[in-house]
Amino acid sequence: MDQNIFFREATMRICGSLDLQKAMQNTLEFISSYIPADALNIGLIDPEPGVARSVVHISPDDWPESRSTVSMPQNIVSKFTREWESKPGFRILNDISLEEPAVQELIRAFWPEDVSLLRTDLALESRRMGLLLLVAEGKNRYTKEHARIMSSLNKPFSVALANALQYEEAIQLKNMLEDYNRDLRSELSGLSADNRIVGAEFGLRQVMRMVRQVAPLESPVLLQGETGTGKEIFANALHAASLRSDGPFIKVNCGGLPESLVDSELFGHEKGAFTGAISRNRGRFERADKGTIFLDEIGELPLNIQAKLLRVLQQNEIERVGGSRTIPVDVRIISATHRNLEQMVQRGEFREDLWFRLNVFPIMIPPLRQRPQDLPALLDHLVSRKCREMKITREIRIPSGTMDRLKKRAWPGNVRELQNLVERTLIQAHADNPDSAVLNLDLAVSGQKSIETNLETSGNTQVLTFEEAAARHIKKALEVARGKITGPGGAAEILGLNPSTLRGKMRKLNISP
Repeated sequence: MDQNIFFREATMRICGSLDLQKAMQNTLEFISSYIPADALNIGLIDPEPGVARSVVHISPDDWPESRSTVSMPQNIVSKFTREWESKPGFRILNDISLEEPAVQELIRAFWPEDVSLLRTDLALESRRMGLLLLVAEGKNRYTKEHARIMSSLNKPFSVALANALQYEEAIQLKNMLEDYNRDLRSELSGLSADNRIVGAEFGLRQVMRMVRQVAPLESPVLLQGETGTGKEIFANALHAASLRSDGPFIKVNCGGLPESLVDSELFGHEKGAFTGAISRNRGRFERADKGTIFLDEIGELPLNIQAKLLRVLQQNEIERVGGSRTIPVDVRIISATHRNLEQMVQRGEFREDLWFRLNVFPIMIPPLRQRPQDLPALLDHLVSRKCREMKITREIRIPSGTMDRLKKRAWPGNVRELQNLVERTLIQAHADNPDSAVLNLDLAVSGQKSIETNLETSGNTQVLTFEEAAARHIKKALEVARGKITGPGGAAEILGLNPSTLRGKMRKLNISP
């Protein structure tokens, strides 16, 4: 055999396609004409998490199916690392049973019992180690001559793997860009593509059944649930599944509007209606005509505005601030609150007639602690979304046991708290070690436990009102955050609240930072 001809022909096949699977199939067919080779594998070893991943795996159809990813004991990782650094070149393994048990177990995850292996390390410009394995059925199939023949191909195989990985990363970035563009288009149309409802088949199945029942109708819907349960996402789903889906979808955070501007924001104003009204302004209800308006935190509306809202529900018309004529509007109202409106009616804080109008079809969204079965899917969705936003292309792994601990948490901030936890942990992990593929959520969780523990073990057996309990919880979060409301480590982040929502609650409860 002419070594130069062999090198040239093999290299042409190795580097003949960016589709590494196709290139290796052609390469294996060529090499098997010269040396024993029934199967081929190219893999990656990530030393820090201790994971071996198969990039290309070609074997006979009657061989057992291999695993694509396996965990590696740290001593085996260290063994491979030492060999990789000290003894480059092909290594012969003609009898698996002669290896230590951990190595035998690793090999059997990919190959049958009686095989011979020819292995070499592939150089990559990163901490990851590339591996090439030629496999022949039976024992004692490889010789030093086979290893010598293959040694000339180490560089072409390394180049092919590096190119394939870069191509894979480019495809991921392209898909990420397409996701960004799709999200932007959806957001401009009023419905974010990321607002899919995770848990619709499990913990939220009953809620989704109710959404499907009422979505095609014109009836008002009242979404009830704790802060952070995703009421806005369900409002999006109701609008998207309604006959008004082609119309506008206008969102209003009633708790975030200054009381002096609520009237103008909702119903609009005429030019000169008040100081600063230099032009006519169409309010949110006018802009929602022929569509849907979502009134979030409706329990925060002042009583005088509640009377005007009742008129919209009864007569389908509004009147601008400073105006003298009524304006007809065709709007479906979806409202949401985390407060108990029935108790507010009894205390005179919410109009009873308005409550009856809004409460035609109430939907209660369960808190996260009542649907722990949704946590794995939620966590996977949030990690994927945040990785796209932060341009993290590597695969992120959650350590074993983390999910069980997350399921035991109370999650007072619900999905928003989980989302903040994921984002904060990704930021910290990326800053500390950009190459790490492990997301250690336990460290971030432990920093919040003291708030729950102190509230639960305060020794006070008196049952507090909702406002008293909320005030105590907010004060404790402010104490932990040293008065800081926004930003990393702020009270809003700790509580899983939007900063404007938290400020509104603090004003209502007379809490000062």
